[in-house]
Order: sequence, then C-alpha cells, then structure tokens
Amino acid sequence: AAGSLGLSRSAHAAGSDVIKVALVGAGGRGKGAVNQLMNADENLKLVAVADAFQDNAEKAVQQIGKAHAKQVQVPPDQVFSGFDAYKKALATEADLVVLATSPGFRPIHFKAAIKAGKHIFMEKPCCTDAPGFRMLMETAKLADEKGLLVGVGLQRRHQPNYMETVKRIQDG
Repeated sequence: AAGSLGLSRSAHAAGSDVIKVALVGAGGRGKGAVNQLMNADENLKLVAVADAFQDNAEKAVQQIGKAHAKQVQVPPDQVFSGFDAYKKALATEADLVVLATSPGFRPIHFKAAIKAGKHIFMEKPCCTDAPGFRMLMETAKLADEKGLLVGVGLQRRHQPNYMETVKRIQDG
C-alpha cells in the first residue's frame, strides 16, 4: 500500500538515503502499514512508536522487529504511550509519520504532524465528521505550502493490476 507512493524517492532527509519513520497508532493496521513500508524499501527505518496503550506500542516494536530486524531502530525511550504519545513521536527525528489511530483522532494528529514538518502516510478514513473534514482540508493546504508529501491508504487505486482493470472497463 504505502510502498507505491514513491516516498522513498522523494521524502529523504537532507543528505541521507534513510527515511526515518514514526508510527502513531500501533494496532493491527498500523503494524501492517509499517510492515508494508519496510518491504518497499530497505532504507526505511522505524525510529519511534506511539500508541494510547503501552503494551500495543511495545508489541508493535517486537512484531515489526521480527520481520525487519535491520530496519527497526526504536530505543526504549522512543516508545510512547498515552493520549499525548503522538506529540512525543512527532518530536523525534522521524521524516515520515504513519497515522493509523482511530479515525476520529486523525485530523488532530495530521495537523500536528504537518505543523511539525513531517511527511505523512495515513490510513482511511481520514476523518469522521464535518469539523474533522474541515480541519483535514485546511491542513492539506498547509502541507502543500510546506512541500510535505501526504499519502492515504487507498492502495487499490495505486495497484497496477487494479488500474489496468479499471482502464479496460472504461475503454469498453
């Protein structure tokens, strides 16, 4: 999913081929998204994990580390928990933040991440109500102004075989 965004070609930190990743929301979808990122490019390194629950954050580091030991570089002081854990993850040296918390929190986390100067991959849905949608749209403008990349988990829209099937249908 996230690997098809081309972030590895355009979201590098200045002077480095390594993209440092922070995960915010360490449940099943968050772990899955980070695993997919790690499969996409060996120069992606997980450096921070944040979740409302400490055990979720710790398990995510362990589970992702089993599959991608060389890419998981999360020291214990970069594993955050609580409702403000996302702020701590955003204060790290991460270049890219994966937002995979419950969608009601997504607009707030998205806004904070863009203000912190981070590139974003966020899962869908991106919001759950009209105020969240307005915040999301305002933040997207700010991301554009800052030149930050934002990708959303609409993986099928990026899958070559899916795009080919849609094209064939449209072409009759």
